[in-house]
Amino acid sequence: MRYWLMKSEPDVYGWDDLEREGEGIWDGVRSHQAKNNLVAMEVGDQAFFYHSNIGREIVRIVEISKAGLTDPTDETGKWAAVKVKPKTKLPSVVTLKQVKAEPRLADMQLVKLSRLSVCEVMPDEWSLILEMAGV
Repeated sequence: MRYWLMKSEPDVYGWDDLEREGEGIWDGVRSHQAKNNLVAMEVGDQAFFYHSNIGREIVRIVEISKAGLTDPTDETGKWAAVKVKPKTKLPSVVTLKQVKAEPRLADMQLVKLSRLSVCEVMPDEWSLILEMAGV
C-alpha cells in the first residue's frame, strides 16, 4: 500500500461534499507530476484529504476505491482520475504551518512542491502526521 495527499479547495469540493456523495471522482488535475501520481495509485491506497487555499490543513483520510480512470472532464483523454471514499476522521486537523514546523517533514512533497495537487507521502511521513493528528 502507498500513501498520498490530495488537495482540494473546500469551497469547490471539500470533505463535506465527498462525505455526502459517499464516493467521489478525483478529476480536473492538469499537472503531469500529479497525473503520474494518480496513475500510480491502486485500490486500497490511502490519502490525506487536504483543504487548500481555505484552511490549508489535512482534514481526513480517504481510500482509493477505483484506480486507472480517464478524467471525465478531459476531452482529450490524456488526463487521469481515481475514485475515493471517505475512510477515517482524524481527531484533529494538521495544518500546513504544523507540517512546515516539523523538521522531520522538511522533505515532504507538500513542503518541497507546494503547488503539486496530488503528492506522494512516504510511510514515515504518514505515521508522523497521524501522530500529529492524535491517532
